Amino acid sequence: MRRNLVICLFACSLWLLVSCGEQKNTPAPAAPPPPDVSVVETKAQDVPIYLEFVGETHGLKDIAIRARIEGFLNGIFFQEGREVKKGSLLYSLENQTYEEKVAARMSNVAEAQTMLAKAKGDLSRIRPLAKINAVSQSDLDEAVAAYEAELSSVEAAKANLRAAQVELSYTKIYSPVDGIIGKTQAKVGDFVGRDPNPVILNTVSQVDTVLVSFFITETQYLAVAHYLRGVDTKRDQEEGLQLELILIDGSVYNHPGKVDFINREVDTTTGAMLVQASFPNPEKLLRPGQFAKVRVKGQVIRDGILIPQRCVMELQGLYNVFVVDGNSKVQTREVTVGPKVGSSWLITDGLTSGERVIYEGLQKVKMVPRSSRQSWT
Repeated sequence: MRRNLVICLFACSLWLLVSCGEQKNTPAPAAPPPPDVSVVETKAQDVPIYLEFVGETHGLKDIAIRARIEGFLNGIFFQEGREVKKGSLLYSLENQTYEEKVAARMSNVAEAQTMLAKAKGDLSRIRPLAKINAVSQSDLDEAVAAYEAELSSVEAAKANLRAAQVELSYTKIYSPVDGIIGKTQAKVGDFVGRDPNPVILNTVSQVDTVLVSFFITETQYLAVAHYLRGVDTKRDQEEGLQLELILIDGSVYNHPGKVDFINREVDTTTGAMLVQASFPNPEKLLRPGQFAKVRVKGQVIRDGILIPQRCVMELQGLYNVFVVDGNSKVQTREVTVGPKVGSSWLITDGLTSGERVIYEGLQKVKMVPRSSRQSWT
């Protein structure tokens, strides 16, 4: 029994020695392969910084059509939403009352002319008699005064006639410009033109050129002003002020615009300034009341560094990127970011031209501790 126990212990010891020898001779496991990532090489370039503003479109002329006299509407002579020509008939009002007034004023003119003819005849008879002292000087003076009074009466009657004719002309309403007319706000049979709130019958918009109004902050205004002051020539200034219009569907309007005016003051309640720009609209694509973004060049960053936004990691307000150095090692680099430019980010500090920045596979690189460096090869 005791002998068997000794043999068992010896066998166990021998097995342990053999096992330990095998473990010592076992080769160490191979290092994991470096993570499969992609890099982008930085390049210094001039980066234009654009400012965008939300604006509203207006016609070059948006003219409200109103009735200038009171009356019942009895005719509409256009198709809503269609183009109309300057001088084309839009509306007509009942004109019987105004025709009667014109007729009465014409009668007054005829009566005044008759009285003028009589006064002229009297003066023609008295003047020769006064020369030979056949009548008194006072009779001549009375005849001259009567003639001049009748002249004034004729002029007054003609003026009243012209006023009545003008009122009669107001019973027909014509388009003041070439443009597009909207939906009528009054129907045949409506009474229109009564003060103090006459009905706006319609609006005609001239849209061969479209105006866009928008607001900019004081800071944005200064950025644009400093940029324009720094350009070399007037031509560069004009080119720098060219505007782009981004429509609601994201498309860029084909025709560039220009600034018409910047308001004289900053609104103290909002800190913003009103700006109006104009865009040619030969295809009549733009209509009044649309919302669109206006994009203008604010400044140009010389030797700026642009990298894809996916390269940048943000943590508690700090921005970092993974940079591959000359020894093919990956290290973390803190950077200072500027404005976003499309899908890229402008780096104002922390990177130089020619460096390689990882932009795909960031999650794999994040597995490496910050204090260590991952071999690139």
